[in-house]
Amino acid sequence: MSTRPMGTPGGLPPQELIWWHATWLAVLGLGVGVMLFSPIQQTTSAVVALALGAAPALAGLLLARSRHVAAHSLILFNWGAGGVLAALLTGGLAGPMAVWHLAPLAAAAAMGRIDRLAMGAAISLAAICVSLLAEITLSLPAPPPFDLASGLGAVAIVTTAVGLGLALIVLQRRVILDTRRRALMEVRLREALGDQPHLLVVVQPGGKLVAAWGNAPRGLKGQVLTGRPLSQLATPADRPRLEAALREAIIEGKSEVGFAPAGAPALWHELSLRRVNPARLTGSIRDAGLQRAREAALDQARIDAETANAGKSRFLANMSHELRTPLNAIMGFSDIMRQSLFGPMPEKYGEYSALIHESGEHLLELINDVLDMSKIEAERFELYREEFDARDAISAVMRLMRGQADRAGVSLRGLMPKEPLEVTADRRAMKQIALNLISNALKFTPKGGTVTVTAHAEGPMLELIVADSGTGISATDLQRLGKPFEQAGGADQRAAGTGLGLSLVQAFAELHGGEMAIESQLGEGTTVTVRLPVMELSVVEVVPETHPEETAG
Repeated sequence: MSTRPMGTPGGLPPQELIWWHATWLAVLGLGVGVMLFSPIQQTTSAVVALALGAAPALAGLLLARSRHVAAHSLILFNWGAGGVLAALLTGGLAGPMAVWHLAPLAAAAAMGRIDRLAMGAAISLAAICVSLLAEITLSLPAPPPFDLASGLGAVAIVTTAVGLGLALIVLQRRVILDTRRRALMEVRLREALGDQPHLLVVVQPGGKLVAAWGNAPRGLKGQVLTGRPLSQLATPADRPRLEAALREAIIEGKSEVGFAPAGAPALWHELSLRRVNPARLTGSIRDAGLQRAREAALDQARIDAETANAGKSRFLANMSHELRTPLNAIMGFSDIMRQSLFGPMPEKYGEYSALIHESGEHLLELINDVLDMSKIEAERFELYREEFDARDAISAVMRLMRGQADRAGVSLRGLMPKEPLEVTADRRAMKQIALNLISNALKFTPKGGTVTVTAHAEGPMLELIVADSGTGISATDLQRLGKPFEQAGGADQRAAGTGLGLSLVQAFAELHGGEMAIESQLGEGTTVTVRLPVMELSVVEVVPETHPEETAG
């Protein structure tokens, strides 16, 4: 069913306009027939005038099938032109056919459209003006004799009266149909609004509720809502929140606010407001108790997780400190025994003391890693930036790792420029980055392989690259690396560390404002690149050439 209101495109079905034109032709034909069988003498002007009354009707039968505005406009224009010419041929505005000036108005009413009715009235008025102007400026044919004029006048009056009568019936029917349609639409709209899961409201800028539809949430059911101030829906404590939300919606165009309903303070509702125009706002009220409970549970879970994580980090830090104190004593005394400072010992005891010292060093490294990571996670790690030559820090680490490389049968090489790499960074963090990268590379490189350490300046960035010819890392493991306690490789390789090496490298790089990138393929080795924005300006201006420098193996 059409939902177009009266005065909008569409109008009545074209059959009604077709029947109107057919009725006009029938009445006109009946009148002409009566005149033909009467003793009245016909004139050429009278015959042409009657034909001019039939021509628009015939054209209308063809054009009425279209609802296009151009077709309707042409119909009305034809009626206006026919009325003017018929009137001018029979004596003008004072002649018997002058009443046909109203034909455009009657045809427009038959279209059942308010805008067409206005157009028809305008064309009728224009036709009268044209006829008046023609009478003043032109020499018109003489009026017909009285008996002929009487017959023509009767035909004109009857056709116009019938046309106007039918048109008014059509127009009235249109009004009735539109009224019924609007009433049905309103009923359906109210039913649809009443079935809404939320309460829909219309609010004046002053805060008064003027309409409400839908299902009222708990705490508002059974209450008379319309006519009340919006703020009275909430408890006294939440009323300022509703008033502030109303002001925000008026100014910003929309707002949302939660409130406890006055009828059930233990519940929680949410109001969403939107400004439709300066005189009206619309909104919806829904029960938001479950959502609020979920959000509160999520917030509490987040707080609990953060508390547990902070507690874990504090525990690890405290335990690391407690473990390092006796460990330093173990390492110190084992070193004294290893060096036989208080006299010679049996060879077996010397071997045992060396193993104790080596194990203590390994355990101390693990504890330091755990301590550093716990500080970083607790956001308590502080960088101590100083100016130094990055080559010295990296070379010191390579000298430290030379023994491990020799025992593993791996060639450890360094590629660094001859010119100093002056940086402003944390020296210990820089060493830790190099130590963890080289240690990892040696662990995953088989005997006969090579580990290459490259350091150079790239603009403001210091690039430290550690590449090995080892076993490589699978794509699955590659995604996990960089997270604390995550390791790659087989079970024997995983057992060789805590899984903190690369996560510490990434953390130290990010603390300096840098980044870490890993490239690897199984069977082809791994390349880890650390880029740190720590170069001094003097180094940035002159990029040094690099020369291979063997540091070990």
